[in-house]
Amino acid sequence: MCDVKRKFDVALDLGCGRGHIAKNVLQDMVGVLFQSDMAEHVLTQSDVSPEVETHKVHVDEECLPFEKNFFNLVISNLSLHWVNDLPGTFKQVHRVLRDDGCFMGALFGGETLHELRVAFQLAEVEREGGFSAHVSPFTSAQDLGSLLNRAGFVMLTIDIDEIIVSYPTVMELMYDLKGMGENNCAWSRRSMLHRETIAAASAIYKEKFGHKDKDGVPAMFQILYFIGWKPDKSQLPAAEKGSGQFSMKDIGQLEKLTKEIQKLKQISTLDPRNLEAVNELATDLDKLQTAKKGNGNEET
Repeated sequence: MCDVKRKFDVALDLGCGRGHIAKNVLQDMVGVLFQSDMAEHVLTQSDVSPEVETHKVHVDEECLPFEKNFFNLVISNLSLHWVNDLPGTFKQVHRVLRDDGCFMGALFGGETLHELRVAFQLAEVEREGGFSAHVSPFTSAQDLGSLLNRAGFVMLTIDIDEIIVSYPTVMELMYDLKGMGENNCAWSRRSMLHRETIAAASAIYKEKFGHKDKDGVPAMFQILYFIGWKPDKSQLPAAEKGSGQFSMKDIGQLEKLTKEIQKLKQISTLDPRNLEAVNELATDLDKLQTAKKGNGNEET
C-alpha cells in the first residue's frame, strides 16, 4: 500500500483475520477502513488501525453485501485460499470497487507445502495402496492472472516469493499448521491417518527433502502478490503493438553506447562537424535508458 502514491477514501480489508493489515494502515493511506471476515470471533479480536476510522463487518467473502462502486481499495492478505468460488469472489470485488479502484493482495501459491504433499502421497501409496489429498488446494500464478483478467481487472502485476521455514520433523510442521488454523479444508479429505502412514511420510520427507548440512526439514510457502485496477477513462491506454522504437535486446548495449559517445565528445572538441552525430547518439542512449528503467519497474 505504501508504494501506491495516493490516498484511498474507503478501503476494505477482505478476510482481515487478526488485523495484521489494519494495524499498519495510517491516515495518509486510507480515509475509512472496513474489516471483514467470515469467522465472527476472529473478527471481534482483530486489531484496528491506530489512526484510521475502522468498521468491522461479519460477511462471507463469497457473498459481499456492499453496494456497487463503494470502495476505492480492496486488499486481502493470505485469506483467499479458503474461498471456494474464487472467480465469483473476484467478480464481486470488481463490482464493489469504484472506477480506477485498486485490488491488491497476497495468497498462497500452488507450490506451497509441496514437500508435505509428495511425502504423504508416496507414504499412502506404499502403505495403503492409494492416496487422498492432505494439503489444501492452492492456485497458480498463471491461473491467478487469468482469473483477475476474466473478472475485468486491468494493469495486472503479479510477483512470486518463496519462503523456506525449517522444522525439526514433520510432526512439528503439522502441529504448526494446526495452530495457524491451516488444516486441510477439502470436503473429500480422510477423517483419520494411520500411525504407520504418518511414520512413513515422516521418513520419506526427511529422506527426499531434509537438510543435508543440518538437522531438520524445510517447508516451502509460495506467496503470490498481485495488484489489479478497475478500468477507468483516466488510465493511460497500452501502447499500440509494434510502436516500440527499440528492441529489449538493445538494452544490453548501453555500456557500449556510453563509451562511444564519450569518445565522440572528445573528437567533437577537435572537429565541430561531429557534434551532430554525438547528439543523435546521446538521444538514442537516453531512450534506451528510459526503456531499461521501465522494464525494471514493471515485473509481471
